[in-house]
Amino acid sequence: MKKLNIYFTAGVPELEDTGKIAKLIQNSGADMMEIGIPYSDPVADGPVIQDAHSLALKNGMSIKKLFEQLGDIKDSVTIPKILMGYLNPVLQFGFENFCQKCAEVGVSGLIIPDLPPIAFETRYGEILKRYHLNFTFLVTPETSEERIRYLDSLSSGFLYAVSSSSTTGNANAVLKNENYLNRLASLNLTNPVFIGFGIKDKADFENVTEKAQGGIIGTAFVNILLEKEDWESKGKAFIEGVKN
Repeated sequence: MKKLNIYFTAGVPELEDTGKIAKLIQNSGADMMEIGIPYSDPVADGPVIQDAHSLALKNGMSIKKLFEQLGDIKDSVTIPKILMGYLNPVLQFGFENFCQKCAEVGVSGLIIPDLPPIAFETRYGEILKRYHLNFTFLVTPETSEERIRYLDSLSSGFLYAVSSSSTTGNANAVLKNENYLNRLASLNLTNPVFIGFGIKDKADFENVTEKAQGGIIGTAFVNILLEKEDWESKGKAFIEGVKN
């Protein structure tokens, strides 16, 4: 069974909706979730998720607040919860302090796209290990085979394969990049490969997971949250539609 990973930005549509959304994702049949930490300059993200970051910050979301919310759902939401964010806010919070809090509130792993692999190897990897946290690196169609193997060796949990060289939610993302997906499948990597960026429905999900172990949907789900109206019933129907 292919794994479905749903991303949402913490703090939208309203500040206190994090727990509600996490429960909805779990109850609708997703296998795991990525929770985005709002940041003022989310460079890897497209306009929809940038808007979500802005709204979340306006709503008052912070790392401290997010940890409080995650603590409240630690026992009720048991599918893996991964925090995705940028390095700067994490360093401001204190990297070890951040990891310790993650462990306390039931977070299973981190994705920090702008954390350099060399810094991970020399400084941060051992801290993550100490708190039993997985860490996922990203690869793209341009990443060489040698570097894919290197990033796979550093990653745990899964390897995040960006579908095409674009920002999240790009309608022009080339999803069915046969050469790329075949290449990834042929490398016999240590970690399962999850494809992300541009997956918006069941057909896309099935397409990209023909040769990968999972798919990540973010923008299409965040769009539902930003529209606000009936987001709970629409969000549930969307996830069930992809998964079933």
